[in-house]
Amino acid sequence: MHPQVRQSEPGLCPICNMDLVPIEEGGAEEAFGPRGFATSEAARQLMNIQTAPVERKFVMASVRMTGKVDYDETRLGDITAWVPGRLDRLYVDFTGIQVRKGDHMVFLYSPELIAAQQELLEAKRASEEMAGSTLGSIRERTEATVDAARERLRLWGLSVTQIEEIEKRGTPSEHVTIYAPMGGTVIRKDAREGMYVQTGTRIYTIADLTRVWVRLDAYESDLEWLRYGQDVEFSVESYPGELFHGRISLIEPFLDAKSRTVRVRVDVSNPDLRLKPGMFVRAVVRAKIAAGGRVVDPYLAGKWICPMHPEVIRDSAGNCDVCGMSLEKSESLGYLPLSEAEIAKPLVIPASAPLITGVRAVVYVMLPNTSRPTYEGREIVLGPRAGDYYIVRSGVSEGERVVTQGSFKIDSALQIRAKPSMMNPEEGAAPPMHHHDGMEMRETEALTPTPPASAAEFHAEMHAGAPLFRDVFREVVELNLELAETLSEDDEAASLGAARRLAALYEGVDMNAFSHADHLKWTKFLAATREAARRVADAADIRTLREAFRPLSENTVDVLEDSGSPLDVPLYVLRCPMAARGEGALWLQLDQEVRNPYFGAAMFRCGEVIKTLLAKPRASGEDIRNG
Repeated sequence: MHPQVRQSEPGLCPICNMDLVPIEEGGAEEAFGPRGFATSEAARQLMNIQTAPVERKFVMASVRMTGKVDYDETRLGDITAWVPGRLDRLYVDFTGIQVRKGDHMVFLYSPELIAAQQELLEAKRASEEMAGSTLGSIRERTEATVDAARERLRLWGLSVTQIEEIEKRGTPSEHVTIYAPMGGTVIRKDAREGMYVQTGTRIYTIADLTRVWVRLDAYESDLEWLRYGQDVEFSVESYPGELFHGRISLIEPFLDAKSRTVRVRVDVSNPDLRLKPGMFVRAVVRAKIAAGGRVVDPYLAGKWICPMHPEVIRDSAGNCDVCGMSLEKSESLGYLPLSEAEIAKPLVIPASAPLITGVRAVVYVMLPNTSRPTYEGREIVLGPRAGDYYIVRSGVSEGERVVTQGSFKIDSALQIRAKPSMMNPEEGAAPPMHHHDGMEMRETEALTPTPPASAAEFHAEMHAGAPLFRDVFREVVELNLELAETLSEDDEAASLGAARRLAALYEGVDMNAFSHADHLKWTKFLAATREAARRVADAADIRTLREAFRPLSENTVDVLEDSGSPLDVPLYVLRCPMAARGEGALWLQLDQEVRNPYFGAAMFRCGEVIKTLLAKPRASGEDIRNG
């Protein structure tokens, strides 16, 4: 029952008083060192051990992001009053209308403009009268006065054609028409007919929507796969089944501390105006990964790109057609300079192969040319994860086969035999002894052969200095509460961020540091919730996340019913009868006011409190560190 109890002689377990049983020594695995494990073919099938080869191949990392369509800030224009006056007519009297460059927009009455026209006409007449003068200096001054009057009107917004008409007519115009400086959609109207305006007063704002920006949120863990100029594939709710494309034009140089995301901007061509600012977007960037975690893009290899306009891509050096800036080589923007055939393929293993505890990673390698299935544990150095694979820095070689399913069972068997494992990395941790058999996992610390005088002393010795399940589980519950809250607020970015942090917590717990009792608690909790946590972490949008949240939340409630609240305050269990297609679903809150995470604003108050979970008091005499 307690495999951590080991003695050099037969006797009784100091914890449960059961007879110790001898450890069987020897076996085929002894020939393969302290980390070897051999089993029969029948046992291998019962353990369902599966393996996969260590390969060198390009892998694809898919970075999923969400965001919204926005205006291209470089294609926004304001129509303002260049002179004080009265708006006697607005030709465009509502927002959303399409205008073309040169369309008339405003009919403006301005006394100052009338006076300026009169000055031009008087200067024109004076110039004509002096045309026959023999004094060249006088003629030059009058002609300069005419030019200055024309320039003044031009700077006040009159076109050359309008000025010529004034001169031809010989009388000033009481009103002047202001024309659209660019084509696009009127997105803002700040004035009304009859208003008096001053110089600089904004009347309209026009947006050219033939190109738009898509603003996306990328998690900091995904930034290593993102590059300027990468192709982005995305979809919108309005056109189901249809995919759009753009190119990354900016990865902002700062991080949002609350959501742990970085804003990524994508330039998108929108000639048919189907993409509307404000539309919700689900996007994915597929980065092809080479050795060392470097990004490969065969389309951009050896190309020249504009640093301001990523859609401008050329085969040779030159200047951008849009802004005139010099083009830059793709490798200066983070891409490999070599063609795909010349790049070393990375060494990869399936993501299910390594057992990861904190900073350590262990894989079990199937040894070749053995009489029966034999496996060897190795510590390896992992690079980044790319999709369904990990890049391996060192520890295994191409062609070896690693265990992808059944690693925990092998690891448990090694722990029972006091051999180096994921939980016990030290070689030769315990000599041949009698031990208390019957459990799959063993205590990670090797105990001295002499047992404590009492079970109470043994309990205190075993837990001294060990981290607590209660402390770790408190973090799990806090993130569970945060996830429920952000889901109820329909905050997709914050919800996905909380889900990623929850998954990182699962992966980052160093079970090697737990006491035996807490180790067993955490192992039991993992067995119930690991798959649910992975589904939550892999969710690409809030709808998928809500579906994955249900089993995680309900499994966490099950553990809380046994252990009590780890927060030392009551926790409330709420139930929505409409969730999961009418099956109902649970969630946790710190208060009793219903905020439904499964429907958000659509059914915000749907649900009721069905249970209160109190902090479980410690038993009398219990070591305070035992949680």
